[in-house]
Amino acid sequence: MSKISIIIQREYSTRVKKKSFIIMTLLAPLLFAGLMVIPALIMNNDDKDFKKIAVIEDGSDLFANVLKDRKDLDFDYLTGVDVNQMKNSFADAGYYGILYISPTVINVPDAIQLISSKQPPRELLSYIERSLEKEIELEKMAQYNIEDLDEILKSIKTNVSVQTIRIDEKGETKKTNTGIAMALAYIGALMMYMIVLLFGIQVMRGVFEEKNSRIIEVIISSVKPVQLMMGKIVGIALVGLTQFTIWIVLTAGIIMVAKTVFMPADATEISSMMSQNVMEQSPEASLLIENAGQTGSAENEKFAELFNSLMNMNWKLILISFFIYFILGYLLYASIFAAVGSAVDNEADTQQFMFPIMLPIILGLFIAMGTMENPESSLSFWGSMIPFTSPIVMMARIPFDVPTWEIALSVAILAASFLGIVYLAAKIYRTGILMYGKKASFREMLKWMRYKT
Repeated sequence: MSKISIIIQREYSTRVKKKSFIIMTLLAPLLFAGLMVIPALIMNNDDKDFKKIAVIEDGSDLFANVLKDRKDLDFDYLTGVDVNQMKNSFADAGYYGILYISPTVINVPDAIQLISSKQPPRELLSYIERSLEKEIELEKMAQYNIEDLDEILKSIKTNVSVQTIRIDEKGETKKTNTGIAMALAYIGALMMYMIVLLFGIQVMRGVFEEKNSRIIEVIISSVKPVQLMMGKIVGIALVGLTQFTIWIVLTAGIIMVAKTVFMPADATEISSMMSQNVMEQSPEASLLIENAGQTGSAENEKFAELFNSLMNMNWKLILISFFIYFILGYLLYASIFAAVGSAVDNEADTQQFMFPIMLPIILGLFIAMGTMENPESSLSFWGSMIPFTSPIVMMARIPFDVPTWEIALSVAILAASFLGIVYLAAKIYRTGILMYGKKASFREMLKWMRYKT
């Protein structure tokens, strides 16, 4: 077995057996799943406080019964009541608040006040605003005395949706979706940013921890510095990949279990039973449910269209590119982090070196955000070619069908840059790993690069 293989095996086995690795591997999926499941549970939570609201119109009954009661809301229309006198007694009467509607509301849309002793939730305000807006629009349109105005408005209402069709080099066409491409670009760029940064910092910490423990003096007598550095980089990469794979599997499992426990197993069947019971009791409700069914059918068709567009993405290219750019991008930055870790004695001393390393990573993320709007711009192109930003920027461009030659050129530049960075980082590592008690500087590290092997 080669010396690098022994170092990789040691780095891997040592780290995966640590309690911190086991704890984080098990707890992180719970956190990830919680971030996905808890918001959904909160949004679907029907346990809302019941609110009874007094509605007072000043000298009119224009909005009488416009605001419909709900399971958690009850609107009580009061007449002949002075709003100023009721301000101090509405709570004693069991009201959550007073909704005061001024007669000038037709011309002054903000002439509506919700008086309450608590800050009203946004959802309540939105419900009131939407309901009153529709009635005000109807009143304004009625002033024009146009016959069959409602039917005219329904007939002219139009929704325009531009469909995008991509033609490949063979002349074959596929329906695409710009929104899906943008989402994949964002996810790919962000994941690349986080993984490269996280694993690279782990390499740096591992190097100066061994340096401070002086165990490096024993190891360096048996292997070359470049072998030790590469073994550590690859070993930590395998640890990260192992942890990342476990996170994906456990997170998916937890989400499936949570969905089974907290959400109905067959929402369609339940909805069908409820609809049938309601239709038997009320013909008006039957009409509403039929319209809702048509809306639901449209939603299903839209979802199916989005799903087909998602499946039409070039997943083979996206996944292969992600793997290649992750490996090369990680190795490039891990080499730099390893060199920095070898040149310092503690984590505090790394701060002076972190900004120059972090700057291209952060810059790449910002370029990637702009790439989603204009993937063919000059900035996006050069950002995907410069090796320090290309892993992040190119992952944001690939969902928009980047030419193959651009990907090949970007990978070639990144691979060549990695080899050059490893060569220079190994020189810094060779000298810095055995140096103690002296704070290294950029000038000092440049001097180490010029030392002959």
